[in-house]
Amino acid sequence: MRLRISFFILLLFILTAGTAQESEKNPKVQDWWKSSQFFMPYKSESAKKLPLISVSGNKFVNANGDTILFRGLAISDPDKLADQGHWNKKHFEKIKEMGAMLVRIPIHPAAWRQRTPREYIKLLEQAVEWCSEMEMYIIIDWHSIGNLGMEVFQNPMYNTTKTETYNFWKTIAWHFRGHNTIAFYELFNEPALGQGRFGSMSWTEWKEINEKMIHLIRAYDRKVIPLVAGFDWAYDLTPLHFEPIGAEGIGYVTHPYPMKRKPPWPDKWEENFGFAAGQYPIIATEIGFGLREGEVIDENHYGPIIINYLESKGISWMAWVFDPEWHPHMFESWDTYKLTAPGEFFKKAMHGGAQK
Repeated sequence: MRLRISFFILLLFILTAGTAQESEKNPKVQDWWKSSQFFMPYKSESAKKLPLISVSGNKFVNANGDTILFRGLAISDPDKLADQGHWNKKHFEKIKEMGAMLVRIPIHPAAWRQRTPREYIKLLEQAVEWCSEMEMYIIIDWHSIGNLGMEVFQNPMYNTTKTETYNFWKTIAWHFRGHNTIAFYELFNEPALGQGRFGSMSWTEWKEINEKMIHLIRAYDRKVIPLVAGFDWAYDLTPLHFEPIGAEGIGYVTHPYPMKRKPPWPDKWEENFGFAAGQYPIIATEIGFGLREGEVIDENHYGPIIINYLESKGISWMAWVFDPEWHPHMFESWDTYKLTAPGEFFKKAMHGGAQK
């Protein structure tokens, strides 16, 4: 009997010690009130260094009313870059050398959760300071793919919820409000139904979700520009013919990759998204291409055709992606930053050079 009592005392000690250790490692186990994720607004001397960007009719304009056509690029997720040791000012200096006016920062829901919002915000603050110094604007992009309405997504890295998405924008809008360098919030990267593989959602439902996000953001920041994407992996804006988003001062997004439609492309682009540029400001926040062996970039290639089309319509654009591992990559190696052929093409285009 005495042995049995001693055994239970020992077992109780082990369990209690384990609970204490877990509480020490994770204060949320008991002291949940100490784990507040409340963020104060970001105070920065660079907040007004760049002119405020706003919407006027179907254009993006600066404080003087001058029309701005943005040329830029997307980086890879800051969490990835930080984990690999490449989140630094040098990386942004290389982006500046490319001629970028606008930097798109994709934030994957999985990375936001894993790093934690408090630690992720620190990375974004660094990006804001580097971009302010180099006079480049920023798009913050909630980088999910799939059906936010039903919360069915293309890949686990994109898994999120409407609640998490709303709280993400609440956090970002509150923390960075009034900082002119962050010109745009891309509300959801690529809405997609996948011909039913990600469930169903009507445009009316998607419109309502976006309007809720915009309303929430503007409770904190009325000057930042929300960007709304259409279906078909952010390609199709045809619903704007009959049911545009019920909000002023916003822009729309398209991702007209070459595989979206068969060439010749321009007539199809006009039908699917280009028509909307006559009434709304649009950014093609992702364009890009790889090259097959022996393929050349000439006047008949997607590269010059898409740039010429977008700029003829007054549509701003951003190349995907400035990373040697994600595809289609724009440079070959972290050691050299040697550009690929598409990288060289987009560098020339960002500097306003001939598109062939």
